[in-house]
Amino acid sequence: MKAFSLRSAALLALGGGLTAAGPALAGPPFVTDDPEPVEYHGFEINSAYQETDARQIRNGTGPLFDINYGVLPDVQAHVGVAMSFYQGPGQHLAYGYADTEVGVKYRFVEEDAHGWRPQIALYPNLEIPTGNAALGLGAGYTRAFLPLWVQKSFGDWTAYGGGGYWLNRHDDNRNYWFSGVVVQRKITERLSLGPELFHLTANTVGGASSAAIVDTNGKAATGFNFGGSYQISEGSALLFSAGRGLQDVAATNTFSTYLAYQLTF
Repeated sequence: MKAFSLRSAALLALGGGLTAAGPALAGPPFVTDDPEPVEYHGFEINSAYQETDARQIRNGTGPLFDINYGVLPDVQAHVGVAMSFYQGPGQHLAYGYADTEVGVKYRFVEEDAHGWRPQIALYPNLEIPTGNAALGLGAGYTRAFLPLWVQKSFGDWTAYGGGGYWLNRHDDNRNYWFSGVVVQRKITERLSLGPELFHLTANTVGGASSAAIVDTNGKAATGFNFGGSYQISEGSALLFSAGRGLQDVAATNTFSTYLAYQLTF
């Protein structure tokens, strides 16, 4: 069964874009997330479109709403809701409500701005099967992601990454690991850019992995993205990325793209 999730689809960017307090510098538009929560009592809303194409398959979400709220200092509540589309070989395009994602980010280590200590957070997420799995718009069963994220900044450079374990057991599917890293540089006061590299282990009993939310015959999946953010004004930004797979490219990810408008207040 195809292992769909908002996080691997957009946040394929998912998760939890550049999510952060104030001018965001990490998270969407990448798959790899960051440990920085939204400010206490602050909102961050990413309105996004994402798509991944592979071997006569189109799969994505649009619109996707990634909503984050600072419920406590260093604690962020997250809800992801989206409309999804899927088109397999020789099939008509299916479109409908996707699976729903909920999660909580807890930063338990603060970054030392003048030393080497990074900030570190846990960010468990639950995928609720609200999409139509028969049409390729959802997994059809509940899934969970248990990641640990780390971030450190040095001047205009920021590096973050980590990974976690997907609880994915259902029929022929099995639990699997995700890991990723992003390096970004502040190019101007408004523009930040950088690359991402990510990897997923096999997630089916037969050894296949659904790297970019599409079915594959590979034993694992590796991919990359290049993207960033452009600060339009205080409290609003444009998030963007594009990339492709590096293993079994034709079957997993010949091209993926993510574009979002981020609003913080």
